[in-house]
Amino acid sequence: MNWDAEVDVVVVGGGGGGLVAALTAAEAGLEVALFEKTEFLLGNTAASAGMIPACNTRFQKSLEIDDSIETMTQDILKKNHFESDPKQVSALANVSGPLVEWLNDSLKIEMSVVTEFKYPGHSNFRMHAPPSRSGLELMRLLKRNALNHENLYILYQSDLEEILLDEAGEVLGISINTPDGLQLIRGRKVILATNGFGGNTKMVQEYIPEIADALYFGYEANTGKGIEAGKNIGAATTHLTAYQGHAAVNENTGLLVTWGTIMMGGFYINIEGNRFGNEAHGYSEFAKEVLNQPEQYGYIIYDEEIHNQLLTIEDYKQLTEMEAFKKADSIETLAELIEVDVKNLANTFGKFSNQTDGTADEFDRTSFAKKLTNPLYAIKVCPALFHTQGGLQINEQAQVLTAEGTPFQHLYAVGGCATGVSGKQAYGYMSGNGLLAAMGFGRIAGLHAVNQLEQIKRGI
Repeated sequence: MNWDAEVDVVVVGGGGGGLVAALTAAEAGLEVALFEKTEFLLGNTAASAGMIPACNTRFQKSLEIDDSIETMTQDILKKNHFESDPKQVSALANVSGPLVEWLNDSLKIEMSVVTEFKYPGHSNFRMHAPPSRSGLELMRLLKRNALNHENLYILYQSDLEEILLDEAGEVLGISINTPDGLQLIRGRKVILATNGFGGNTKMVQEYIPEIADALYFGYEANTGKGIEAGKNIGAATTHLTAYQGHAAVNENTGLLVTWGTIMMGGFYINIEGNRFGNEAHGYSEFAKEVLNQPEQYGYIIYDEEIHNQLLTIEDYKQLTEMEAFKKADSIETLAELIEVDVKNLANTFGKFSNQTDGTADEFDRTSFAKKLTNPLYAIKVCPALFHTQGGLQINEQAQVLTAEGTPFQHLYAVGGCATGVSGKQAYGYMSGNGLLAAMGFGRIAGLHAVNQLEQIKRGI
């Protein structure tokens, strides 16, 4: 082939997973080319809260939080009903602590443990995030690091065409549509980080029709291109029915309402003023429940103490500045403000207020962190699809597998492009699984590629 360029590592996709993989390889001195489909380095990471679950970190230890790789592995497997590959889950739990400390120490991205509340499924405080609790900040800092490497080339508006193979069926590189036309790029290692297919209406309707009517709250460039390119060369796919939903997007502002509103003691009602499920199970599976309600939206009810504690989260702070909430000194007045049945909401509030933490209610919710007190808050929220969690099948080194289960030696997939650790359905998603699979496998793929190329160089 007549190559237009040759590098050590080709990375396709400039979100969190792609940047972590590219930075890992570039730090080792390899020549890296990163191709981004759009004009920006954003991806789903930028729309997230920037929270990465990690265990056994020095940040946890400084707060006397006793966590372990085994505990985190079991938490993830329990949440997804043991449907994901235990080896992949263990690999991510193993890399999670070193990943967070590398972000902090090598990339100078200040990380700390989120201790305001525990997300559903996590038995410990293990979410780590930058100070603003913002994925946009995380992406800005990753990009800043990438621009500091002269051996890391970033090309925008470059859309993957196909993965190129040699006569033996091994990966040689890619063809990619760039502003200068179709180019052939030789890569000794190729890392796919193109996310999933949440932005591809046809694929969503085919594989996850239950969420097809929801708002899509992910990056528009996530059209499944990497998954399709992998399938075209014989790669296996799994768990294409898996996804992360979210039940709490404020559509008026386009901002996510943190599930901390629930986990710190709030509850979710439909437009008739009634609760309809166990909110504390998880925001991903609850999205489908909201779609089954009248008008397919609802309200989260909580109090001022919770409101004040959440002001450290950038998106929530912006919601406050935009006056996205309704506030009242009684539940009856709040019902009038949000135009729901006063009697229904008052009855719902009364029943909820009488619940005891640890005792199951009619929806099997057992976590009631506090008694809500006046003044009370309400915010209108709707369900959304954030990203898909199924994709190309990979092993614990993030290498893409063939239909026969053997790895392509030079091809990796990370994040939404690959099968994640959320099992087969929305219920398997545990908070942080998306960023963990993107950045964790990004780190794993980068390190594995570096190690493999070093061995080749030494003739091993």
